Amino acid sequence: MRILITGIGSIGSELLRQLEGQIYAFDIDETRLFDLLEECKLEGKDVIGKVGDIRDKDSLMSVFLEFQPKLVFHCAALKHVTPSMWTPREYVKTNVLGTLNVLELAREFGTQKVINISTDKVVNAENIMGATKKIAEIATKIYGRTSVRFGNVMGSRGSLLMIWAKQFAEGKPLTITDERMERYFMSIPEAVNLVIEASRIGKGGEVMILDMGKPKNIIDLKNGSGNIEVMGN
Repeated sequence: MRILITGIGSIGSELLRQLEGQIYAFDIDETRLFDLLEECKLEGKDVIGKVGDIRDKDSLMSVFLEFQPKLVFHCAALKHVTPSMWTPREYVKTNVLGTLNVLELAREFGTQKVINISTDKVVNAENIMGATKKIAEIATKIYGRTSVRFGNVMGSRGSLLMIWAKQFAEGKPLTITDERMERYFMSIPEAVNLVIEASRIGKGGEVMILDMGKPKNIIDLKNGSGNIEVMGN
């Protein structure tokens, strides 16, 4: 099967490693794309790629014209909450308009399935990032495609544990926003396994919420690794 992956960050790159078939990777980061394609080449995987931006419909269309994907994993997104409040226009361009480009071209070229990678931050979204991803979910449903929603993925770029690891290495206190916070956690391979399963069972028009077990209190997560500093205190 011909598979297109937009965005090869933590989830997209792991999809490349786990999936079989003809795979096309599309990402704006040329260095990351080059490195990942070299890794795949060494492993004998059938992967090609192109540098481009989902916000540029013409660039994205060239991929659909050349590759004619039957399955699209739409991972490309701007995902950080705080920067979204600084530059909301950019998050609308990528998370909303970029997603619409993917959905429209998938419909135009007869793509069988589109799996949109969403986030738990769409729930009661009070920030630009969460709101734009919620709109992307709604658009995906309107187009009859599937969204997959999950929480914090350990080891992904910008995730809580990665931030804490850096703070710990620098001898700084581990910062949190609220002692009452609870978070769901899963590994990158676990998350991707469930995303692939969603692509198998998804019929279109639904939002699949992955079972991430029980949430863990943010204070319990420190495991004695350092002092906790509540932001704002």
